[in-house]
Amino acid sequence: MQKRYNSLVGYYKSKYGSRLQKIVIDAGFSCPNRDGSVSVGGCTYCDNNAFHPSYSTPDKSIMQQMEEGMEFHRRRYRTASSYIAYFQPYSNTYAPLERLKELYTEALSHPDVVGIAVGTRPDCVDEDKLDYLAELSKEYIVMVEYGIESCYDATLERINRGHTFEQAAHAVKMTAERGLDVCAHFILGLPGEDREMMLESTTVINSLPLTSLKFHQLQIIKGTRMEQEFEAHPEDLVTFSLDEYLDFFVDILERLRPEICIERFAGEVPPRFVRFTPWGLIRNVELLRLLEKRLEERDSWQGKLL
Repeated sequence: MQKRYNSLVGYYKSKYGSRLQKIVIDAGFSCPNRDGSVSVGGCTYCDNNAFHPSYSTPDKSIMQQMEEGMEFHRRRYRTASSYIAYFQPYSNTYAPLERLKELYTEALSHPDVVGIAVGTRPDCVDEDKLDYLAELSKEYIVMVEYGIESCYDATLERINRGHTFEQAAHAVKMTAERGLDVCAHFILGLPGEDREMMLESTTVINSLPLTSLKFHQLQIIKGTRMEQEFEAHPEDLVTFSLDEYLDFFVDILERLRPEICIERFAGEVPPRFVRFTPWGLIRNVELLRLLEKRLEERDSWQGKLL
Protein backbone atom coordinates (compact mmCIF):
# COMPACT_ATOMS: atom_id res chain seq x y z
CA MET A 1 0.00 0.00 0.00
CA GLN A 2 1.23 3.48 -0.81
CA LYS A 3 2.24 5.58 2.19
CA ARG A 4 -0.19 8.18 3.42
CA TYR A 5 2.51 10.81 3.59
CA ASN A 6 5.39 11.83 1.35
CA SER A 7 8.63 10.57 2.93
CA LEU A 8 12.08 11.84 2.01
CA VAL A 9 13.32 8.23 1.87
CA GLY A 10 10.74 7.55 -0.82
CA TYR A 11 11.65 10.76 -2.66
CA TYR A 12 15.32 9.75 -2.80
CA LYS A 13 14.49 6.21 -3.90
CA SER A 14 12.25 7.41 -6.72
CA LYS A 15 14.65 10.16 -7.83
CA TYR A 16 18.00 8.38 -7.42
CA GLY A 17 17.04 4.70 -7.48
CA SER A 18 18.29 3.64 -4.05
CA ARG A 19 18.22 4.41 -0.35
CA LEU A 20 20.63 7.21 0.58
CA GLN A 21 21.96 7.20 4.13
CA LYS A 22 23.24 10.31 5.87
CA ILE A 23 26.57 10.17 7.69
CA VAL A 24 26.91 12.92 10.30
CA ILE A 25 30.09 15.00 10.05
CA ASP A 26 31.35 17.34 12.76
CA ALA A 27 33.75 19.66 10.95
CA GLY A 28 34.45 21.86 13.96
CA PHE A 29 32.18 24.77 13.06
CA SER A 30 30.94 27.29 15.60
CA CYS A 31 27.76 29.35 15.65
CA PRO A 32 27.25 33.14 15.62
CA ASN A 33 24.68 32.62 18.34
CA ARG A 34 27.43 31.30 20.61
CA ASP A 35 30.60 33.22 19.76
CA GLY A 36 29.17 36.69 20.34
CA SER A 37 28.66 37.68 16.71
CA VAL A 38 24.89 37.51 17.24
CA SER A 39 24.56 36.36 20.84
CA VAL A 40 26.18 34.13 23.44
CA GLY A 41 24.96 30.94 25.05
CA GLY A 42 23.16 29.61 21.98
CA CYS A 43 19.49 28.67 21.68
CA THR A 44 17.82 28.02 25.03
CA TYR A 45 16.94 24.40 24.18
CA CYS A 46 20.25 23.38 22.64
CA ASP A 47 23.03 21.03 23.64
CA ASN A 48 24.64 19.83 20.41
CA ASN A 49 26.11 16.77 22.13
CA ALA A 50 22.57 15.42 22.43
CA PHE A 51 21.90 15.58 18.72
CA HIS A 52 24.68 13.75 16.93
CA PRO A 53 26.22 10.26 17.12
CA SER A 54 29.33 9.26 19.03
CA TYR A 55 31.39 8.51 15.89
CA SER A 56 31.07 12.17 14.85
CA THR A 57 33.62 14.29 16.74
CA PRO A 58 35.77 17.17 15.44
CA ASP A 59 39.03 15.58 16.64
CA LYS A 60 38.64 12.99 13.85
CA SER A 61 39.24 13.73 10.19
CA ILE A 62 36.26 13.92 7.86
CA MET A 63 37.37 10.66 6.23
CA GLN A 64 37.59 8.87 9.58
CA GLN A 65 34.12 10.05 10.54
CA MET A 66 32.82 8.91 7.16
CA GLU A 67 34.35 5.44 7.48
CA GLU A 68 33.12 4.92 11.05
CA GLY A 69 29.67 6.25 10.15
CA MET A 70 29.40 3.96 7.15
CA GLU A 71 30.36 0.94 9.21
CA PHE A 72 27.73 1.87 11.80
CA HIS A 73 24.99 2.23 9.18
CA ARG A 74 26.00 -0.91 7.26
CA ARG A 75 25.14 -2.83 10.41
CA ARG A 76 21.95 -0.87 11.07
CA TYR A 77 20.58 -0.33 7.53
CA ARG A 78 21.81 -3.09 5.27
CA THR A 79 19.97 -1.63 2.27
CA ALA A 80 22.07 1.57 2.15
CA SER A 81 24.70 1.56 -0.58
CA SER A 82 25.25 5.28 -1.18
CA TYR A 83 25.81 8.00 1.37
CA ILE A 84 25.23 11.69 1.98
CA ALA A 85 27.85 13.54 4.04
CA TYR A 86 25.73 15.42 6.57
CA PHE A 87 27.46 18.46 8.04
CA GLN A 88 25.23 18.76 11.08
CA PRO A 89 26.57 20.18 14.38
CA TYR A 90 26.39 23.97 14.76
CA SER A 91 26.32 26.23 11.66
CA ASN A 92 28.02 24.55 8.71
CA THR A 93 28.29 27.55 6.42
CA TYR A 94 29.77 29.75 9.16
CA ALA A 95 33.26 30.07 7.65
CA PRO A 96 34.91 31.76 4.66
CA LEU A 97 33.91 30.26 1.32
CA GLU A 98 37.41 28.88 0.63
CA ARG A 99 37.29 26.91 3.89
CA LEU A 100 33.86 25.54 3.02
CA LYS A 101 35.17 24.40 -0.37
CA GLU A 102 38.01 22.48 1.32
CA LEU A 103 35.67 20.69 3.74
CA TYR A 104 32.91 19.84 1.28
CA THR A 105 35.41 18.70 -1.37
CA GLU A 106 37.07 16.35 1.12
CA ALA A 107 33.75 14.73 1.99
CA LEU A 108 32.72 14.39 -1.66
CA SER A 109 36.02 12.73 -2.54
CA HIS A 110 34.92 9.51 -0.82
CA PRO A 111 33.88 7.03 -3.55
CA ASP A 112 30.64 6.04 -1.77
CA VAL A 113 29.49 9.61 -1.15
CA VAL A 114 27.01 10.96 -3.69
CA GLY A 115 26.22 14.29 -2.07
CA ILE A 116 26.20 16.57 0.94
CA ALA A 117 23.58 17.93 3.33
CA VAL A 118 24.55 21.19 5.01
CA GLY A 119 22.83 22.16 8.24
CA THR A 120 23.02 25.87 8.98
CA ARG A 121 21.26 29.04 10.11
CA PRO A 122 19.38 31.46 7.83
CA ASP A 123 21.82 34.26 8.74
CA CYS A 124 24.89 32.21 7.76
CA VAL A 125 24.40 32.06 4.00
CA ASP A 126 24.99 34.60 1.25
CA GLU A 127 24.84 34.76 -2.54
CA ASP A 128 28.40 33.51 -3.06
CA LYS A 129 28.02 30.47 -0.79
CA LEU A 130 24.72 29.52 -2.37
CA ASP A 131 26.13 29.99 -5.87
CA TYR A 132 28.94 27.57 -4.97
CA LEU A 133 26.48 25.00 -3.64
CA ALA A 134 24.43 25.38 -6.81
CA GLU A 135 27.55 24.59 -8.87
CA LEU A 136 28.16 21.47 -6.77
CA SER A 137 24.57 20.39 -7.33
CA LYS A 138 25.27 19.97 -11.05
CA GLU A 139 27.41 16.94 -10.17
CA TYR A 140 26.27 15.89 -6.67
CA ILE A 141 23.15 15.80 -4.53
CA VAL A 142 23.09 18.93 -2.38
CA MET A 143 20.57 19.61 0.41
CA VAL A 144 20.62 22.79 2.51
CA GLU A 145 18.94 22.41 5.91
CA TYR A 146 17.84 25.48 7.85
CA GLY A 147 17.03 25.51 11.52
CA ILE A 148 13.96 27.74 11.63
CA GLU A 149 12.14 26.16 14.62
CA SER A 150 9.14 28.55 14.64
CA CYS A 151 7.20 30.87 12.35
CA TYR A 152 6.65 33.35 15.20
CA ASP A 153 9.18 36.09 15.93
CA ALA A 154 8.12 36.29 19.59
CA THR A 155 9.02 32.61 19.98
CA LEU A 156 12.32 33.01 18.13
CA GLU A 157 13.25 35.86 20.45
CA ARG A 158 12.23 33.93 23.55
CA ILE A 159 14.37 30.90 22.62
CA ASN A 160 17.31 33.17 21.67
CA ARG A 161 17.49 32.11 18.03
CA GLY A 162 19.04 35.43 17.03
CA HIS A 163 17.21 35.72 13.69
CA THR A 164 13.71 36.57 12.51
CA PHE A 165 11.30 34.46 10.51
CA GLU A 166 11.63 36.98 7.67
CA GLN A 167 15.35 36.20 7.50
CA ALA A 168 14.56 32.48 7.44
CA ALA A 169 12.01 32.84 4.63
CA HIS A 170 14.48 34.94 2.62
CA ALA A 171 17.24 32.32 2.98
CA VAL A 172 14.87 29.52 1.92
CA LYS A 173 13.77 31.46 -1.16
CA MET A 174 17.36 32.37 -2.18
CA THR A 175 18.33 28.71 -1.88
CA ALA A 176 15.36 27.33 -3.81
CA GLU A 177 15.85 29.90 -6.58
CA ARG A 178 19.15 28.16 -7.35
CA GLY A 179 17.48 24.79 -7.79
CA LEU A 180 18.81 23.42 -4.50
CA ASP A 181 16.84 21.05 -2.27
CA VAL A 182 15.81 22.91 0.89
CA CYS A 183 14.88 21.37 4.23
CA ALA A 184 13.50 23.31 7.23
CA HIS A 185 13.47 22.24 10.87
CA PHE A 186 10.60 23.06 13.26
CA ILE A 187 10.06 22.25 16.94
CA LEU A 188 6.56 21.50 18.24
CA GLY A 189 5.84 22.62 21.82
CA LEU A 190 8.04 25.70 22.22
CA PRO A 191 7.23 28.11 25.07
CA GLY A 192 4.42 30.55 24.37
CA GLU A 193 2.91 28.55 21.50
CA ASP A 194 -0.34 26.67 21.92
CA ARG A 195 -1.61 23.92 19.66
CA GLU A 196 -3.70 26.28 17.55
CA MET A 197 -0.66 28.46 16.84
CA MET A 198 1.33 25.43 15.78
CA LEU A 199 -1.44 24.27 13.45
CA GLU A 200 -1.71 27.75 11.95
CA SER A 201 2.04 27.62 11.18
CA THR A 202 1.31 25.10 8.43
CA THR A 203 -0.18 27.88 6.27
CA VAL A 204 3.11 29.78 6.44
CA ILE A 205 5.18 26.63 5.91
CA ASN A 206 3.12 25.76 2.82
CA SER A 207 4.02 29.13 1.33
CA LEU A 208 7.76 28.39 1.42
CA PRO A 209 9.54 26.66 -1.52
CA LEU A 210 10.62 23.67 0.58
CA THR A 211 11.66 20.21 -0.55
CA SER A 212 11.39 18.64 2.90
CA LEU A 213 10.63 19.19 6.56
CA LYS A 214 11.96 17.92 9.86
CA PHE A 215 9.76 18.18 12.94
CA HIS A 216 10.46 17.11 16.46
CA GLN A 217 8.69 17.39 19.75
CA LEU A 218 10.28 19.72 22.28
CA GLN A 219 12.53 17.71 24.59
CA ILE A 220 13.90 19.33 27.71
CA ILE A 221 17.66 18.81 27.65
CA LYS A 222 19.51 18.77 30.97
CA GLY A 223 21.66 21.82 31.71
CA THR A 224 19.99 24.11 29.17
CA ARG A 225 18.25 27.40 29.86
CA MET A 226 15.07 25.74 28.60
CA GLU A 227 15.29 23.33 31.53
CA GLN A 228 15.36 26.29 33.92
CA GLU A 229 12.40 27.87 32.14
CA PHE A 230 10.49 24.60 32.28
CA GLU A 231 11.05 24.33 36.02
CA ALA A 232 9.90 27.91 36.58
CA HIS A 233 6.96 28.01 34.13
CA PRO A 234 5.96 24.50 32.97
CA GLU A 235 2.57 25.82 31.90
CA ASP A 236 4.21 27.84 29.11
CA LEU A 237 5.37 24.72 27.25
CA VAL A 238 3.23 22.16 25.46
CA THR A 239 4.25 18.63 26.38
CA PHE A 240 2.79 15.66 24.52
CA SER A 241 2.19 12.09 25.50
CA LEU A 242 3.04 9.74 22.64
CA ASP A 243 -0.64 9.25 21.75
CA GLU A 244 -1.27 12.99 21.84
CA TYR A 245 1.73 13.67 19.64
CA LEU A 246 0.72 11.07 17.04
CA ASP A 247 -2.74 12.61 16.75
CA PHE A 248 -1.37 16.14 16.71
CA PHE A 249 1.13 15.32 14.00
CA VAL A 250 -1.62 13.79 11.88
CA ASP A 251 -3.42 17.14 12.30
CA ILE A 252 -0.24 18.83 11.02
CA LEU A 253 0.10 16.44 8.08
CA GLU A 254 -3.49 17.00 6.99
CA ARG A 255 -2.67 20.68 6.52
CA LEU A 256 0.67 20.30 4.69
CA ARG A 257 1.12 20.40 0.92
CA PRO A 258 1.39 16.76 -0.23
CA GLU A 259 4.49 17.41 -2.36
CA ILE A 260 6.61 18.46 0.66
CA CYS A 261 8.65 15.48 1.87
CA ILE A 262 8.69 14.55 5.55
CA GLU A 263 12.19 13.60 6.63
CA ARG A 264 11.48 13.34 10.35
CA PHE A 265 8.39 13.82 12.47
CA ALA A 266 9.81 13.18 15.96
CA GLY A 267 13.23 13.40 17.59
CA GLU A 268 15.38 10.86 19.38
CA VAL A 269 17.72 12.08 22.12
CA PRO A 270 19.77 9.69 24.28
CA PRO A 271 17.96 9.36 27.64
CA ARG A 272 20.99 10.55 29.63
CA PHE A 273 20.55 14.03 28.12
CA VAL A 274 16.80 14.40 28.67
CA ARG A 275 15.14 15.96 31.72
CA PHE A 276 12.29 13.47 31.51
CA THR A 277 11.23 10.87 28.95
CA PRO A 278 7.42 10.55 28.92
CA TRP A 279 7.52 8.32 25.84
CA GLY A 280 9.95 5.81 27.32
CA LEU A 281 12.62 4.20 25.15
CA ILE A 282 11.14 4.10 21.67
CA ARG A 283 13.14 4.10 18.46
CA ASN A 284 12.41 5.99 15.27
CA VAL A 285 11.44 2.89 13.29
CA GLU A 286 8.70 2.14 15.83
CA LEU A 287 7.51 5.77 15.79
CA LEU A 288 7.15 5.57 12.01
CA ARG A 289 5.12 2.38 12.32
CA LEU A 290 2.83 4.01 14.89
CA LEU A 291 2.35 7.06 12.67
CA GLU A 292 1.33 4.86 9.73
CA LYS A 293 -1.09 3.00 11.98
CA ARG A 294 -2.65 6.23 13.30
CA LEU A 295 -3.09 7.56 9.76
CA GLU A 296 -4.87 4.34 8.81
CA GLU A 297 -7.07 4.45 11.91
CA ARG A 298 -8.13 8.00 11.05
CA ASP A 299 -8.29 7.30 7.31
CA SER A 300 -6.10 10.35 6.86
CA TRP A 301 -3.22 11.46 4.65
CA GLN A 302 -0.91 14.38 3.98
CA GLY A 303 -2.84 17.33 2.56
CA LYS A 304 -6.27 15.87 3.32
CA LEU A 305 -7.69 19.23 4.50
CA LEU A 306 -6.29 21.31 1.65
